[in-house]
Amino acid sequence: MVRTRMALNESEFILAQGQDIAELRRRMEGAMRAGGGFVEFVVVGNRSVSVLMTPTTQVVISVETVEFDARDTGDSAVPYGGEYDLL
Repeated sequence: MVRTRMALNESEFILAQGQDIAELRRRMEGAMRAGGGFVEFVVVGNRSVSVLMTPTTQVVISVETVEFDARDTGDSAVPYGGEYDLL
């Protein structure tokens, strides 16, 4: 499956499956253009994250292929331990 990593300044997040990356980028850009604002997304482990985006926030998005994990549904109502559960 495809996994998307997003680095925001000094923090890195691995996004859950099903995240609409184009839509997330639009929301992030909109928050930055507005001078700042919170943007929410779901990370591996089906956990919701809210990040304050500002015009000075540095963002890097990368994509990689990884083994399939049926738990990674992007459903924040059903969280699990994340990628460390695979160890």
